Amino acid sequence: MKKRALALAGLAGALSVSGLLTSCTTVKPTAPGVVAGGSATAPPPAPHEFRAAWVSTVANIDWPSKPTLNAAQQQAEAIAILERARALNLNAVVLQVRPSGDAIYPSALEPWSEYLTGAQGVAPHPLYDPLKFWVTEAHARGLQLHAWFNPYRARHSGAKSPVAANHIARTSPGAVKSYGKFLWMDPGEEAASKQTLDVVLDVVRRYDIDGVHIDDYFYPYPIEAPGAAGEAAALEGSGAAKPELDFPDQPSWQRYLLAGGKLERAAWRRDNVNRLIEALYTGIHREKSWVLFGISPFGLGKPALRPAGIVGFSQYDKLYADAELWLANGWLDYLSPQLYWSIAQAPQAYPVLLDYWVAQNRKGRHIWPGLFTSRIGAPSKDYPPEEIVQQIDVTRARPGASGHVHFSMAALMENRKGIADQLKAGHYAGPALVPATPWLGSEKPGAPGVLVLRHAGATLLKLAPGKANAQYAIWSRYGSEWRFAVVPATRGEWSIADDARLGAASAVFVSAVDRLGNESAPLSVLGK
Repeated sequence: MKKRALALAGLAGALSVSGLLTSCTTVKPTAPGVVAGGSATAPPPAPHEFRAAWVSTVANIDWPSKPTLNAAQQQAEAIAILERARALNLNAVVLQVRPSGDAIYPSALEPWSEYLTGAQGVAPHPLYDPLKFWVTEAHARGLQLHAWFNPYRARHSGAKSPVAANHIARTSPGAVKSYGKFLWMDPGEEAASKQTLDVVLDVVRRYDIDGVHIDDYFYPYPIEAPGAAGEAAALEGSGAAKPELDFPDQPSWQRYLLAGGKLERAAWRRDNVNRLIEALYTGIHREKSWVLFGISPFGLGKPALRPAGIVGFSQYDKLYADAELWLANGWLDYLSPQLYWSIAQAPQAYPVLLDYWVAQNRKGRHIWPGLFTSRIGAPSKDYPPEEIVQQIDVTRARPGASGHVHFSMAALMENRKGIADQLKAGHYAGPALVPATPWLGSEKPGAPGVLVLRHAGATLLKLAPGKANAQYAIWSRYGSEWRFAVVPATRGEWSIADDARLGAASAVFVSAVDRLGNESAPLSVLGK
């Protein structure tokens, strides 16, 4: 409290010396959204919805656009992505930081990714820390940054450079298996699981990330004999049609049996994955209680539990991923099942699958489904933009689902068939707060300090954060209409422009929001 009072006193003193803001820089809000509800004396509740997009680094899908860019060019592309996310009123990005046993940040555990420089183990030039850059720039724009790790993939089929000397395939060759055109960390090998856990916790300790995120690659998608990949068939809901090559984990399986293991092989494989999931959840929150752990599994659930009419690939039996168990045990903070099928595709219908995952969520974790936005404009089986818009409508109609994630940012950057324009004009017309995560902490943040001044056709707020403030939620009333804005707590001021028709805001309320989405009571700073 004392620090906040001194900060405000300093602001007031600076204003009196400079002469009523004549030398102050005002910040123009970016189209704050109109919020329904409220009264003449109190604003409506703040809108809450997780709105995110995956930013893939593997194969240079999203960033960087090619592996030959210098540091300044990489940074410029990152800024463009974050600016687009902010302009669209997204509130998070999910950045792939470990594509294939490598890193897009300086690491003592794994080599630099070839997707940054074209050669694994070679640092960006001039040297900088891409992950630190992304975190800093995301937070400056009020965006969460979730670090996305591939837990087991060791080398992508499209990799071009030699494996670096400090890659797990060289340092622990027994933990890595060749499967089709990929190298894969064997989940049955303790060295593989320890590597992934150590890598994730190293990032949690060293970086100010908001979440850890892992994707759907556990045991690999089956390879059809004599070598065609089965992932595409899985996405179409059919699974592989030809005999499959078994994953070559015989050494770790035999070691388990010789040690007295009693599980049959499929259950043992699932247990290997389950133990890593539990260790990640426990380890992440032991390091930093506010960092969310999210998983994005394949979208079809366990066959024995599926709704009538839902058919297709079984991640439970093929990837050895028991997502239902992870939900039941509360080993995650959010689930983003990849619901990459249309509303009308009956065997894998989006609404039916979403309802399934909501029903499995007995511990009340966040359900934020993944949307296949990149299918818009695809060469075959493309979506019209309206498919994604309608899927968001379906999601919003479910009280048990409070957000969504777009795969991937490329579709929004390219504005394929106008999807970004449609979202900005409609569903994302105004900002939203990330939903609260009370099971990780529910204490409300301290109220911010606010000075209100008039300057050049605007109401200027000078802001000083209270305890645990990460953002400010700001309501302004024009006549009977409330407008809403979200401002990073790193900003010292915010300008509320006068309306050309309605004039200056007649009331302003400010609340503080912490990193877990907990919100202080709105503080009236102007009007009644």
